[in-house]
Formats: sequence, structure tokens, C-alpha cells
Amino acid sequence: MSSLPDRENRIRKLKELRSKAIEPYPYKFDRTHTVAEALGEFDKLAEAEEQVKVAGRLFTRRDFGKTCFFDLHDSSGKIQLYIRKDEALLAALLPALLPLIDLGDFVGVSGVLFRTKTGEPTVNVKEFTILSKSLAALPEKFHGLQDTEQRLRKRHLDLLVNQETREVFRLRTRLIALTRRFFDERGFLEVETPMLQPLYGGAAAEPFCTHYRVLDRDYYLRIATELYLKRLIVGGFEKVYEVGKDFRNEGLDRVHNPEFTMLEAYQAYVDYNEMMKLTEELFRLLAEELTGSTTVTWMGKRFDFGKEWERVEFVPALQENIGTDPLTLSQKELRKICKKKGVEVTDQTPYGKMLDKLFTELIQDHIHGPAFVADHPRLISPLAKVHRNDPRLVERFEPVINGVEFGNAFSELNDPLEQRKRFEEQVARHEEFSVIDEDFIQTLEQGMPPTGGLGLGIDRMVMLFTDSSTIRDVIIFPQLREEGK
Repeated sequence: MSSLPDRENRIRKLKELRSKAIEPYPYKFDRTHTVAEALGEFDKLAEAEEQVKVAGRLFTRRDFGKTCFFDLHDSSGKIQLYIRKDEALLAALLPALLPLIDLGDFVGVSGVLFRTKTGEPTVNVKEFTILSKSLAALPEKFHGLQDTEQRLRKRHLDLLVNQETREVFRLRTRLIALTRRFFDERGFLEVETPMLQPLYGGAAAEPFCTHYRVLDRDYYLRIATELYLKRLIVGGFEKVYEVGKDFRNEGLDRVHNPEFTMLEAYQAYVDYNEMMKLTEELFRLLAEELTGSTTVTWMGKRFDFGKEWERVEFVPALQENIGTDPLTLSQKELRKICKKKGVEVTDQTPYGKMLDKLFTELIQDHIHGPAFVADHPRLISPLAKVHRNDPRLVERFEPVINGVEFGNAFSELNDPLEQRKRFEEQVARHEEFSVIDEDFIQTLEQGMPPTGGLGLGIDRMVMLFTDSSTIRDVIIFPQLREEGK
């Protein structure tokens, strides 16, 4: 038994393997079956005594005199390995090799399948090849990495030892694939728009800025795909969508990450009512395909996506809570109500921001859902069409589940003169990060048909369908503060 620290001991074994002309990092291994495939055909393969070749990482080892058992894991499952140390084909190799094998090493084996006396599916190993020597021990004796900070910082270890984490990201991949299928089947064209943009837009958020040396100008990581997708509607495509990364130089919390994944879809000749139907259909499909039911449990609460969603109108709901029509209040009066209701604002908080914070904290945070928060004030919705029944409002909705906003949707504003006016009003109010996108306005002047637009946060959707409490658990490599800070 070596007294060397584990890493040094593993390096010693690596060198010893090479001294015995055993290459610890060969180029390939011709496996015939994954573990799942071998188990799926087990009876047939065992009866035929057909040789199978499987490969994976060693997780446990049990020595019993002349025999040795390992558990081998690949991405599809695990299977037991049985080795007789006096096996004729292995006898020349094993005495030199087995003492140099550690848990965590990758190996490839060839053998026939059988069941032990306890019924365990097992490979009777005839050939044994090391495929990658691991220089680091498995964490926490392979019983699971529990420390949340380390799980996020060392995601490879989290995935390595926690089956639940692997399942979250498998489901995430399925959810995105199902979402793409949903839109593809409805005739939408998937497109890609620039991540580096000369002018940010499509949302109210602080962008990340970089410098494009060849063009000698600043560019921005996109905060939304909206304005480019609308350009495509102007260009003649009638149904487009994009699943991609957006970036906002803002805070980290349970439902926000600076880098996140969004779906945005735009359809000509429809309004926000059609986008509501589309949203209901998408969530119903995802629930059925991912959970086998239209009812989903998230954070201890049940949500039925087989029913029509509730509709909560922004102004009437807020008016009922504060006792007066919020759109009739002056800035001073609105600030006074915010302070009375315990909503934190400052003397510099803009009117629109106060409205939004009031609604979020007094109404939205308490919505069970699934629900559509609809018909927002025009003041806080510069890209949405004016409501056909109330010029103070716009035709906009946000899907809300368990108090969490999952996206944003509009009857899209397609009047270029009105769009310019909205942008100019934002700039005149000195709203943070407001800009006038002249190129986009010129695009609208070419003519855009009536259009419905929808944006949904993929990460939050994954939170819902994996019953995760924080966005960091569903982003495979989330941003974190520097360790120790």
C-alpha cells in the first residue's frame, strides 16, 4: 500500500504502466455495445455466448482472492465486470495490470455475458484494456457531490457522480428539440441572427460591450433577437423563430443569469391572441412529452397545462390592490404608493419602472397560474402595438407560472412613425439604455405586415419541467463570482 498522496500515487502507476509497455492513453477502442445495448439484448447475447466489447469508467472494486469485481459505467448505464485472476487469456497481463488500476480509470473489456448467483448481469472478462488513466480520485467516494458551490464550479464532477444532474440536462436537450419540432411542424423557419450587434435593442437592459478592431467600432452582445427577426418578416418570411443566447450585464438571482437562452418566434398576419394560443399549445405539448401528463409539479405546487390559462389584466389588477387607477397618478403620487406598499424605489426611479415594480411585487409574485398577464401600460412597452380598445395600453402579455415571468409577447408595433415616437419618448425620459435604432425604423418604413411576436425563456422552462428551484441548476456552466469573493 503506497503512502504517497493519491495524485502522486496515480502518476507513479501511470509511469509504471508505460514501463511495462502498456499505453495508458490509447487512441481508440472498438466497442460493440453500450452498456444499455448489452443489457437490452442480454438474454440473446448470453445464450449465444457472443463476445461483447463495452467501455466506460470504473466506479467500484471488490476483490475476493482469485476473483475481482468492478462496476463499469458509461453514459447509458452500468454493468458489473467479473475477472478471474487466473483466467488463461488474462494471466500474463493481470498480475502486472490490476495493481495499477484505480477507480475513475476508463477501461475497455471484452467477454461474454452471464448472471451471478444473485442475478446480477455481468461481463465475464476475457480481455482488459486501460483507455485513460485518471489522475484524480472520484469525489466523495462516488456517493454524490453535495456541496452546491462545488457542484456549480466543478460541473464535470457533478455530472460524473450525480445521476439527477445528468437527467436535468438530458431533459433540457429534449425540451429544446421538442420546441424546435413544435415550430417546425407549424411552418416556422428557424434562423440565426447576429450575437454581435452594432446597436443593442429589443429589450430594456444593460448590454455587454466589446470592440471590433477590424471595423474600429464598439459592438454589443445582443440583449434580444427581436429587431433582427422583425427585419426578416419585413424581408418576406412570414414565420420565423430562433433559439439562441442573449446577454444582459445585470444581476444574478434565482431566475436571472447574465447569459441565458431564449426562444423568439414571429408570425405575420396574427396578433397577440394567436400568440397566447401558441403558448398554451407549446406548454401542453412539453408537459405531455416530458412528464407524460398535462399536470406538472414545480416547487411543491401543481400546474395544469391541459386547461385554458387564466388571464390577469395589468391595470385592473393593480387598481384593485392600490385602490385607484395607477395611470391617473402623478410621479410623486405613484412614488408615495410604492413606499406605502413597501416597494423599494428612489427619487430617481422612472415612472414606468415604478409601475412595473408595483405590479411585480403586489400582483405577479402571487399569481399561481399558468396565467397571461395582459394589456400592459403603453409607457413600459415601446415595441408593442397600441391596444385597440384603450390607447393608454398595448397588446402585450407575459406568461406567468408560480409568480415567475416566463416570457413576453406582443401584437408587434409596425407603424414606423409611431415606433420613432416611442423611441424618442424613451430617450427624452432619460430611460436607462434607451437608444433610437434608425436602421430598424428604416426597415419598418419598407412595410411590415400585422405580426404576432413571442419570446420565452428556455432556462425557466427547464426549471419548471425539472422541478428546479434556481436557474443555476439548469444552466450547465452558470456564471459565478470569483471563488473566495
